[in-house]
Formats: sequence, C-alpha cells, structure tokens
Amino acid sequence: MLFMYTMHKAKSMLSQLVQEAANGKEVIIARGNVPVARLIAIKPVKGRKPGTMKGLKAKPGAFDPLGPAELKLWGIE
Repeated sequence: MLFMYTMHKAKSMLSQLVQEAANGKEVIIARGNVPVARLIAIKPVKGRKPGTMKGLKAKPGAFDPLGPAELKLWGIE
C-alpha cells in the first residue's frame, strides 16, 4: 500500500512514517504535489552460516610465503 505525505507533514511525524515503512507500507514524501523520496523498510542482512566452506580446499600455492625478491619490494628484508 502506498502513502504520500508532504515534506512538512513528514518532518513532523517521521517516527510514525518509519514505523509504517517497517510494517511494510511504502511511504512517499513530496514537495507540494511532486513526489521526491520513497521511504521503505530495509531487509535484514543474513549473517554468515558456519560450515558453508567445509570440504573446500585452497588452491595449491595460494598461500606460499613471499620470496626474497618480493620481500625486498615491500621493504622487508
């Protein structure tokens, strides 16, 4: 469902509009009769699921230490 509020009205009732957006309603903020912004809820970010990399192996040589030439380039001797 879509609701439209003027900028002045939106400023005076921002916390209610944020709650409406969190409840799944789409809130449009307008300057006069011209819509300029949309307030919508942010979907929760899924966290990391432990064990998703289980069984995967690193490429051979992917973690080889730096050789003397590379260390010198980095200023490490």
